[in-house]
Amino acid sequence: MVDGFKEYQEKERKAYLKYARELLRLDEMSVFEREYSNLQYICGIDEAGRGPLAGPVVAGAIVLPKDEPILYLNDSKKLSPKMRERLMHEIVEKCIACGAGIIDAPRIDEINILQATYEAMRLAIKGLLIKPDILLVDAVTIPDVEYKQVPIIKGDAKSISIAAASILAKVHRDRMMVHYDDEYPEYGFAKHKGYGTPEHIAALKKYGPCPIHRKTFIRKILEGK
Repeated sequence: MVDGFKEYQEKERKAYLKYARELLRLDEMSVFEREYSNLQYICGIDEAGRGPLAGPVVAGAIVLPKDEPILYLNDSKKLSPKMRERLMHEIVEKCIACGAGIIDAPRIDEINILQATYEAMRLAIKGLLIKPDILLVDAVTIPDVEYKQVPIIKGDAKSISIAAASILAKVHRDRMMVHYDDEYPEYGFAKHKGYGTPEHIAALKKYGPCPIHRKTFIRKILEGK
């Protein structure tokens, strides 16, 4: 009986320490949110899909609540697909507002990936149901936006708002690529999400491009076929 109680106490102690460490980590990722805490709506902005050979670039915009922490928020690249999906549901449920912007491959070819990223971010901001007081943006300053912006290098690892936006963008884009895998199964989009893996490049050389390939990204690959 005594041994069982001690084991229970130790389990509870470890759970508490884990929770306390996570709150501390989130606090360290909230430096910018605290700096602008006098503002009502702090919006995080990030994108997913600048580097792939196929598929859209997707931007996320998120305004998180100030009094309801979301545990385990982090740069989407540091999270497993399962954790990203779990956090996505919690983010959408708890957020004050969210928006997504999607720019497809033909438009990326038309205006280049950087301009397409800016366009996706503007669309994401436009999709918010409130007007943000400030934008915390991962790495860039978005042209033609009326709101005050704070570009933060590696912001998805330094700001909970940007981290949440990165998860929104990543999960949304990954789901789209899984859908495209049903349409174009020969390329394996569900597995590599359009990135230039050896498997993807081999399929591209064998079957040629499909409608969601970025022609400006694959030109050299096909020329060296």
